[in-house]
Amino acid sequence: MAELERRVKLWRGGRLATLAGEQGWGLIDDGALLVDGDQLRWVGPSADAPAADEVVELHGALVTAGFVDCHTHLVYDGNRANEFEQRLLGASYADIAKAGGGIRSTVAATRAASEADLLASATRRAQALMREGVTTLEIKSGYGLDAATEARMLRVARQLQSLGLDVRTTYLAAHALPPEFTNADDYITAVCEWLPELRAAGLVDAVDAFCEHIAFSPAQTARVFDAAQALGLPVKLHAEQLSDQGGAALAAGYRALSCDHLEYLSPAGIQAMAAAGTVAVLLPGAFYALRETQLPPIQQLRDAGVPIAIATDHNPGSSPTLSPLLMLNMACVLFRLTPEEAWRGLTVNGARALGLRDRGQLVAGQRADFCVWDAGHPRELAACFGHNPLTERVQQGMQGAV
Repeated sequence: MAELERRVKLWRGGRLATLAGEQGWGLIDDGALLVDGDQLRWVGPSADAPAADEVVELHGALVTAGFVDCHTHLVYDGNRANEFEQRLLGASYADIAKAGGGIRSTVAATRAASEADLLASATRRAQALMREGVTTLEIKSGYGLDAATEARMLRVARQLQSLGLDVRTTYLAAHALPPEFTNADDYITAVCEWLPELRAAGLVDAVDAFCEHIAFSPAQTARVFDAAQALGLPVKLHAEQLSDQGGAALAAGYRALSCDHLEYLSPAGIQAMAAAGTVAVLLPGAFYALRETQLPPIQQLRDAGVPIAIATDHNPGSSPTLSPLLMLNMACVLFRLTPEEAWRGLTVNGARALGLRDRGQLVAGQRADFCVWDAGHPRELAACFGHNPLTERVQQGMQGAV
């Protein structure tokens, strides 16, 4: 089997949207990809393609890099459809959280679920994302809020690798205050104490926190980031979703991989992110589901040169979507991103938000993670919604149905 996996395969006769460089689609008509093992060895016109052990004809199909969904909360139990109804009747996200709903509701259900049950439900969700072209997936903890359940969530996330998916795990115990704690500072102490063991077990790739008036203060967030930094772990932040807490500037001071949500991001936060090379992850699903009216400062992020990523933010409360294709459309319609910006947001910039530079573009030397679509141009997938033209998903050079 190992020898078969190393066979050099040529995919030719497709329309490649390489996204090579920092701007432009990088289209190659009648293009070809030479896949050697799990890497792209060569990309260019079919007429110039090198020899290969095997040839796959693309018959004019569109080929893009696989999607990188860089912000999800995929492992949990229960649902919060009742909160959807409450919001329609006038309750705010903050109102629901203060009444014991929101994150705490999912925590109770997740704590009660077995590891096998969590794995079964997370597998179904991951497969749904894969069917729409996701090849790299970030999964956060944060619905356990105790040492045992946080570890269980992260173990389940790691096990999803067996589906043929690259999974990156993020420790988000600083998501909400659990019911057994009355003092947030005491809880943050516990969050920091749990981290070294999880890190030693190989369960954590990055550390996140929810810096918000209904969650944790900048000072408490800084304590979590100090603990992460001491262990050599990069940080990310749920920042400026409901109010401006100065979280983005704080995170940028730790050279955060990304700051996510950002509806209330300030000019100072933008400049700090630009200086640190921190990616802005926009989450149109949550913006839509919460009926938010405060738009992220898109033009200011562009002007400052801050890379913009988008993600599903799949979670049971504020973004219960499993469609990256719908997020492409929402990013364009709600946030006025161009189709190219939205595509870069779900590919190369999504990868950068995870600290990854080896995927997201169709160029030699990148991972052979790509998708074949029944479409003529990637903007068609951003313009349309409610359909899925994916015909083939390739993960590290390996074909396979989900």
